[in-house]
Amino acid sequence: MGGWSSEREVSLRSGEACADALERTGKYKVSRVDVTRDIAFTLRELKPDCALNVLHGRPGEDGTLQGMLEILGIPYSHSGVMASSVAMQKDIAKTVLKAAGVPVPGGVVVSRLKAAKQHLLPPPYVIKPVAEGSSVGVFIVREDHAHPPQELTASDWKLGDKVLVEPFIPGKELTCAVVADKPTAVIEIVSATKFYDYEAKYAPGGSKHLLPAPVSADVYEECRRLALEAHRALGCRGVTRADFRYDDSKPGITGIACLEVNTQPGMTETSLVPELAAYAGMSFEALVSWMVEDASLER
Repeated sequence: MGGWSSEREVSLRSGEACADALERTGKYKVSRVDVTRDIAFTLRELKPDCALNVLHGRPGEDGTLQGMLEILGIPYSHSGVMASSVAMQKDIAKTVLKAAGVPVPGGVVVSRLKAAKQHLLPPPYVIKPVAEGSSVGVFIVREDHAHPPQELTASDWKLGDKVLVEPFIPGKELTCAVVADKPTAVIEIVSATKFYDYEAKYAPGGSKHLLPAPVSADVYEECRRLALEAHRALGCRGVTRADFRYDDSKPGITGIACLEVNTQPGMTETSLVPELAAYAGMSFEALVSWMVEDASLER
């Protein structure tokens, strides 16, 4: 848990929640490791039976940590090297998903400085870093914005030089997880802020979760089908969560678009995957225990 990404704090919260849950079962000896750049030395000294990876962002979600664990021979949870690295790069993941028949938004990848110069798409549109999570660095450019966000030009910008510029999809925010190669129920997220940003995700009361999502049966089941299809197309393992936008002004299932697949979804007290598991009758302790028991190499 922890690490040095922009999602460090939520990773620490995820890690503490998971460690507490494992200890409550009485079945495991748990070591809480706040990841630093000497993590390989730490793990060689610790000699764990497996690693429950609840790092968010780099290096835990992009294949880097997974590769190190493969070299050290330590079984680990969640997705393997390739799936993690591909899913983390939103532009590459979109190419893979589109080829698999999963609908994704259009858009372009450009330098952040180019995105700041002029509107590259007709507003409203979205600008996001190609390899960040938790809505860090995401901007929604509305029709009344005379120019793109100038925060992109900041000298202390730390979210990468490439950004993804996508059309804004109005409507509902939906999400569905995959656990043990089976899709869960679907949640609609109603944010208390302007959109489902970092605060809406992790602050108590930041968003309202409607479970099951109040959408038609065909849209509901299509989100479940697409979540599993996306999970498999990227080669994911363990637990993932697929996020969707659904333009309910369009007929049938045509308004659904998959925004991304999270290979290390949050495991805090306000996170979606634990809520989806609980809805299916799986306690938090049972969910985290399953993730540990599912750990392996060559994932």
